[in-house]
Amino acid sequence: MRHGDKRKKVGRDSAHTKALLANLTCELIRHGRIKTTLAKAKATRPFAERMMTFAKKGTLHARQTAVSRLHQKDMVKRLFDDLAPLSADRRGGYCRVVKLGPRMSDSAPMAFLEWVDRVVVEDPDVVVDPDAVKAEQKAAPKAEKAAKADDAEKAEKPAKKKAPKAEKKSEE
Repeated sequence: MRHGDKRKKVGRDSAHTKALLANLTCELIRHGRIKTTLAKAKATRPFAERMMTFAKKGTLHARQTAVSRLHQKDMVKRLFDDLAPLSADRRGGYCRVVKLGPRMSDSAPMAFLEWVDRVVVEDPDVVVDPDAVKAEQKAAPKAEKAAKADDAEKAEKPAKKKAPKAEKKSEE
């Protein structure tokens, strides 16, 4: 019987699986998006979402639990301080798995695992202000609507093209 056997093994024993999930989650926190096999991405998503739930609680006990599972204090600090405020109003579903297709070498199905409220930052050491990001995210749809309205106006008014003048033949 498989009572309480909910977690995927990903072809490893339990200690190796826990280490793999912790390391993939730390890389997800560091980079915002990771490329891995589909099976590993599907196994990592619940673990990463649980860590985000701890981060949103923000209590000392939640922080200690996250450190005990991730084993990297700097990644836990970044999760609690930088990433959790971005997902403060989200009630779950913090990660997404985007399928990519087979890997060239062994045809293993590949996928991106990324945060839904991800902020694209070139340097992983840069600290992002969550309030500024939220303001930009709210302003972006308005700017897109304005741009679409301008494009629609241009499409409605076709440019007047002059027809080529026919050459008049002189009769002599």
